[in-house]
Amino acid sequence: MIVSHAHKFIFLKTKKTAGTSIELALTKLCGDDDIITPLTAIDEARRVEGRGAQNWKLHGWWNSPRPFWKRRLLKFTAADYGFYNHMTAEAAKTLLNDDAVWRSYFKFAFDRNPWDRQVSFYQHRYRKEPAPPPFPDFIHGDKRARINNYEIYSLGGDVAVDFVGRYESLEADLKQALSQVGLTLDEPLPRAKGTFRKDKRPYREFYDDDTRDIVGDWYAREIKLLDYAF
Repeated sequence: MIVSHAHKFIFLKTKKTAGTSIELALTKLCGDDDIITPLTAIDEARRVEGRGAQNWKLHGWWNSPRPFWKRRLLKFTAADYGFYNHMTAEAAKTLLNDDAVWRSYFKFAFDRNPWDRQVSFYQHRYRKEPAPPPFPDFIHGDKRARINNYEIYSLGGDVAVDFVGRYESLEADLKQALSQVGLTLDEPLPRAKGTFRKDKRPYREFYDDDTRDIVGDWYAREIKLLDYAF
């Protein structure tokens, strides 16, 4: 997640949409006062030419808005200190605490065909498992199987950003977004996490009629918004 005061944009980072690759590219455009949230240690090492995490801490862990029981027995995360990776528009707006900035800055995010995205999420979830559960079991039985991307770029159920780009046209849509604030993308996006998907079958082959319909119901809002189809 990035708030660029230098260029007056806010990038809300969704899940399984090449968000880290986008962030790695955007950090090269950021200034000293811009907010850049932390990545994993591996991804931080990829910020060779760009800036690292900065200006994201607002307070100590003792002022965390999360209930103590959610902090996993003193395993604190960036969310306990301020701005963090996949924060929602509501959380970002609250922490910014500046309606003028929120209203005037160009806000954008990306999303992806939800059926394809769900397969990507499944493979990432079980990337270290030698024998992952079948995909239908993941859909039916994993309470954390749903992705909250729509909540990241909406407020009160309504889209809260000025532009939602598509993963399927990532570079073209990112160039379009950056053009709104007078910026250009001069080099290809880095590939941060593209190697996690070991099973290269088309995403449709993971589904039966039941799981197709379940995922369609879960993500009906983004399917309608971006006119996705199975």
